[in-house]
This record gives sequence, structure tokens and C-alpha cells, in this order.
Amino acid sequence: MSQLQTAAGPVADQQTLNAIAEKVRWLATSIVDAANRRRPNPSGVKVGGHQASSASMVEIMTSLWFAELDHTDRVAVKPHASPVLHAINYLLGQLDEGYLERLREKGGLQSYPSRLKDPGTVDFSTGSVGIGATAPLWAALSHRYLRSRFASTPTAGRFISLLGDAELDEGAIWEAVADPAVAKLGELMWIVDLNRQSLDRVVPDIQIARLQGMFEAAGWQVITLKWGRTVSALFEQPGGAELRQRLESMPNEEYQRMLRADAAEVAERLLGETSSAALQALVGGIAPENLAVAVRDLGGHDIGLLLDTYRQVDDERPTVIFAYTVKGRGLPIEGHPNNHSALLTEAQIGELAERTGSSLDDPWRRFAAGSVEERLCVERAGALERASLSPTTASTLPPSLGYAHKAVISTQAALGRLLSDISRVAPETASRIVTCSPDVASSTNLGGWINKTGVWSAADRRDWFADDKEGVLRWSEATSGQHIELGIAEVNLVSLLGELGATWSRWGERLIPIGTIYDPFVTRALEPWSYGMYAGGQSILVGTPSGVTLAPEGGAHQSITTPSVGLEQPSCVAWEPAFAQDLEWTMLHAMGQVGVPGGTSAYFRLTTRPVPQELAAIPEDAHLVERRRRHALAGGYRLRGDAAQDEVTLVGVGAILPEVCAAADSLAGAGVRVGVIVLTSPDLVYRSFDSRGRVAAQADGSIVDVLFPAEHRAPIVSIQDGHPHTLSFLGAIRGDRSINLGVRGFGQSSSLADAYALHGIDTASIVDAALTLTGR
Repeated sequence: MSQLQTAAGPVADQQTLNAIAEKVRWLATSIVDAANRRRPNPSGVKVGGHQASSASMVEIMTSLWFAELDHTDRVAVKPHASPVLHAINYLLGQLDEGYLERLREKGGLQSYPSRLKDPGTVDFSTGSVGIGATAPLWAALSHRYLRSRFASTPTAGRFISLLGDAELDEGAIWEAVADPAVAKLGELMWIVDLNRQSLDRVVPDIQIARLQGMFEAAGWQVITLKWGRTVSALFEQPGGAELRQRLESMPNEEYQRMLRADAAEVAERLLGETSSAALQALVGGIAPENLAVAVRDLGGHDIGLLLDTYRQVDDERPTVIFAYTVKGRGLPIEGHPNNHSALLTEAQIGELAERTGSSLDDPWRRFAAGSVEERLCVERAGALERASLSPTTASTLPPSLGYAHKAVISTQAALGRLLSDISRVAPETASRIVTCSPDVASSTNLGGWINKTGVWSAADRRDWFADDKEGVLRWSEATSGQHIELGIAEVNLVSLLGELGATWSRWGERLIPIGTIYDPFVTRALEPWSYGMYAGGQSILVGTPSGVTLAPEGGAHQSITTPSVGLEQPSCVAWEPAFAQDLEWTMLHAMGQVGVPGGTSAYFRLTTRPVPQELAAIPEDAHLVERRRRHALAGGYRLRGDAAQDEVTLVGVGAILPEVCAAADSLAGAGVRVGVIVLTSPDLVYRSFDSRGRVAAQADGSIVDVLFPAEHRAPIVSIQDGHPHTLSFLGAIRGDRSINLGVRGFGQSSSLADAYALHGIDTASIVDAALTLTGR
């Protein structure tokens, strides 16, 4: 019995680990079987699960959890292997038996690993293929940032991703791998389950050399485990070199078909039409059953080889291990091209139970008390146990910074001013802010902040332009910096934001991550942005410049649908302030909601258009200012007019307010009694409207009634530099007639006035809509 020295835990032997792997395979398969075959299903809708995808990962995950990991390591498990993770958590005592029959059931085990929704330990949510796999990479970078700034940050071990080979088709993988910041992350290890199958087929040509080369070019250590030690021993015998060449030159489809053949047919299929006498002698001298085992002996199923491989990992750079496996390993559907979502029949699950010494009557039976397997499970549970964390207490932010704003300023410039000033008013909060940008920091007004705090780098770097007197932006890179600059990849930006925004729950240290991105590219980053929030990350994403307001830049840099995206995104509040004071109030409020239990993310849509701040008409009375602030934080406020007197109400958002105010002046001059409402967050106003009649109505649910009192109905003209759908709900609040002005088509390079006229959001269009509604 071979002894295997593990990295974190007792000395284990190959036989014990293999026995645990068989138990894990049975439990994972049974979890899916129970959900589909044994649980009542009155709807008739298939529950599903991935027995084959789970089976190929069993030895890899067993080697990690039962011999390699310690409590400092964090692992992302490929989505379709979630039953294996649940089985392991059960054997480690982290999951009650009752959950094993509740896969994909309300309150039960999630279909894919979920950090927030699963009852067992899950380090990363991985339901988004490719995106979840990169999460440990950004978590490693986030931890490095924390450690460089806060000495109390707990130490971390390795950040490991277990991903399927088909996930390497995802662009998010390569955007992350190629980022220069990643090349020094020696704590990063990816293990690719190379089973050569995707959802619908056997992959015709995996092009492993191409994948290896892409990782190597990015500075990664590349290790490939193709064959296990049993078949490798045959390669050393006479004819062995030819055996290896035959297996490695065999098309994937032919290899998979050989796995489906009876043991008696394997030799004939292996030898093919031409083979040497030495190869025939070697193959002929192996019993059919042993030959069938040998051709299945891939590196990803050899636990001892896997453990030896972990010792070879270079801790100075990231590592990827390509572990060859068989999809459906050990199941009757092993290697079948259509096994991805296939479910074992009752007869097949019965055969598996008999072969593994399990029982359909007692499928969740653990190892016998006192057995070597049971003792190892208990010991490993202790090695993996983590201490509970108490998140840092969030400091109290002032409602306002108390500084006067410029007479004419854009909201984007106001953001830069706020970040520069906050360290003087709230230094503790300022120390928690970290900004990120995909190579657009200066063009999104972060220059002042960067000059003050510096750019973060894992190691101090010399600034060769420090003595250049013409330099406006001081690009000083050091471990003390508070800005992280990435390459031009929006997916990387929001992925990093998600992990920076999860440090309060992972490590007990709060951060307030703020990312700036050109607003039209928010939709490009939408899936990973949403994933980060689903996984528990809290951050602030600033989309700027936005809309067709950036007229000369043309249609490629003009955003249309982003206001609606913000309104519809769960776990996030969307803001579009028009004035600098509104930006200050809402941004400070949003900062207070980030990095705290029960917190939320925020999306700000800002612009480079300078707006006269006198239009905000901020009251002089302190009580009225506070009332304005409360309304702004609730979603909007009345700027002009009296609801009881309105013949028509203009509702404006963001950069378009100068045109709204000009239209109001024109209408008033024509004798029309007009009101003006400014929405700082159509998102919150919609929630207020939507919460009517709900038992769990929000505390600020009355804002919709403050802005649109039922007893004072008036037709509404809504105006936004974005798709009019975003504000189309306003007419339904009281049943008012409404015209929604906005941007419905792609833009083009033009002047600002031409752009607004082209899309019908200029002053004349607003006046015309209002007169139409009033019958003038």
C-alpha cells in the first residue's frame, strides 16, 4: 500500500483515497438520481443534473479536499460538478443528510455552486461558465491589495479554479489570463478537466498544444497530466512507445468509442489496421479486462500522480494543470458523446450500487465508524475548518462634504472633485476606497485622485516620468496606491470589482471599490457585472461619459439602453444625477452601502457635459436643503412648480436638465403652468411605484406619492438621454397621459444641439410634446 505525504493533513494511502473517491462518485450520482427519479415531480419538467460531468472530476476533487487543501485555500468548482462538491461537504460533516435529496429544490442545493444560496461551504459561485472560473484570479489580486494596505488581513493560501475544457472557449478566460497583473500571481492554480467533450459532442480536435502555448505566452507554468502511472508503465515495455503513439494520435472520437466497447473488443480497436509485431505482442499479453482499465488510465484519475504534481507547482507565477479525464468516469454512460445531461436509469443506478458496495435503500450511508476512511474524513474536516470572521465596522459617512461646487461643472468632474476632497472630511472611509479602470482613468476624471493616492502595484516600481515637468498625471506605482489600472478589458474590470467588493465577507476587511468605464461598454461587461453581485460582491460602477451627450464622439461612444439595464439589475441601485450636489449626496450614500452586511452595489451614469449649477436652485434654508437631500436619495425631487397647479409635468434625468429647464421657461412664457421633477434614480422611483400594495413595502416607498400625488393629476413628458422605455412607467403611476422622449436609434458624430434635435430630446421637442398633451 503506497503512502502519500499530503500538504495539509495526515499521511494518507492510495487505497483509502481511492475508496473515498468511489464514495464521492456514488453520492454525487445519487444526489442527481434522487432529484430526478425518486422525488415527486408533478410539473413533469425535467430537474436535470450532470452525472457525467461530475464523475470526471471526482479524483481531482478528492485529491484536493482529502489530501491537499487547508483552511486558507479557496476553490472555484466548475458549475456542472456541483454534486461532487455537495458530496464532499457531506462527508466532511458540513452538510446535513436531508439536503442530499433536495438538489434544485427551493431551499435545497443549488443547481450550480452558489456562495450565498448553498447550505454547505462554497467559496465561489460558478454558474456563469468561464466567468466563475476567473473569480479566484481576481480574489487573489484583491487579497494582495488588502494585505498591502491592512496588516490585520488574514493570510490566504492558494486560489484554485477547477474548470471544464469547454470553458476555455469563453472569452472571459483569455481576457483574464492575458492581463499583465496576473503573471506574478504564484498563488493561482487552475486545473482543467480535459474530458474532450462539450455539451453536445466529442470535441473533434482539442488543440492542446495551442492552449498550452497561449498560457505559456501569458507567463503561466503549464503542466499536462495525460496518462496515469499504470499505462505509463506499459509505455516502458517493448512496444510501449508504439502503444503511446497509437493512443496519442487516435482522434478523440475514436478514443471515446473505444471506451464504449466491450473489454474483448478493446485490443482489436487499439491495434487498428496496421501495427507492429512488438505492439501486437504487448497488447496480446494483457488480459482484456486489464487492457480496458489501462486505456482509461488518464492522469486526471490518478490521485497519487495528482498529489505528486501539486508539489511541482511554481509559487512565483500562476499554474495551469491540464488533467486528462473521461467524462462519466466509472458510470455506465462513460465516454458516450451524448452523456452530458443523460441520467442513469433505475437498472444502471442499481448496477452502480452493487459495484461500489452501496445501497439504493440507504444511499447516504457514510463510512463505518472507526474505519480508516472515516478517520481521514474527520481529520480533513478539522484541517479545512475556518474561523468565523467579524467584518470591520463601517465608518459613518457625512451626508455632505460641505464644499461649494463650481458654477458650471459636469457630473463626471464632480466625481473627481469628490474623490479628491473626501480624504479631508472622512479619512477612514477614504482609506477604504479603491478605484479601478480599464485604461481610461484620466479620461474619466480620476486624475486628481490618482495624483493624491497613487497607483497600486504588487511591488514598487520606478516612475521614469517623475521629473517630467509637463506631466499632468503622476503615475506613481507602489504597494500604497489606491488605484488599480487594468488593460482595456471591461470584463476584467467588473470581475475585479466584484471580488474587491467581497473582501468584507471573505477576509473581514471592508473596501469601497469604484470602477469607471465608458458607459456604452457597460453592456459589454453586463454578465460578469451581474455575476459579481449574484456572488455577493458590492461595488460602485460609474458609466461615463454617457448617452448621445458625448455628441462629437459619435455613435460608437453613445449609450442608449444602459438606463434600462440599471433599472432592471438586481442587488444594485442605478443613479443618474443631474447636478454636482446631487452627485455628492447620492455617491456618499452609495459608498455607505458598499462592503457591509445587507449592502448593495450602485451604478452611476455620468456625463462630461458642463451644466450651470444655478439650475439646481438649491434652497438656502437648511431644513429645505435636508429635505431636498432626502428626496434625492429616495429617487427624485420637485425642482419647479406646484403639483396642485401643474397643467403638465416635465420629468427629466441627468444631462438633459438644461433643456428641460429651458422648455419649462418657454412654456411658462406661453402661459402654461408647468412643473419640473428631477429624478436622481428612476430605479428607486420605479421600486417605490412597484411596492404599492406589497406587504413588504420599502421604507422610502412614499417617494412616488410625493412626486406624483394622486389628487393632483397632470399629463407627463419624460425626457432622458437614453431609451424612453426606462421612464415609460411614469404614466401608469396615476393613469396620466404621457409622452416619453428619449434615444431610440444609433447616434452619429455631431454637435450637442444637433444630437439632441436628431433624437427629439431638444428644447423644441420637449415644448412640442408638452403643448400636445395640454391641447395647445
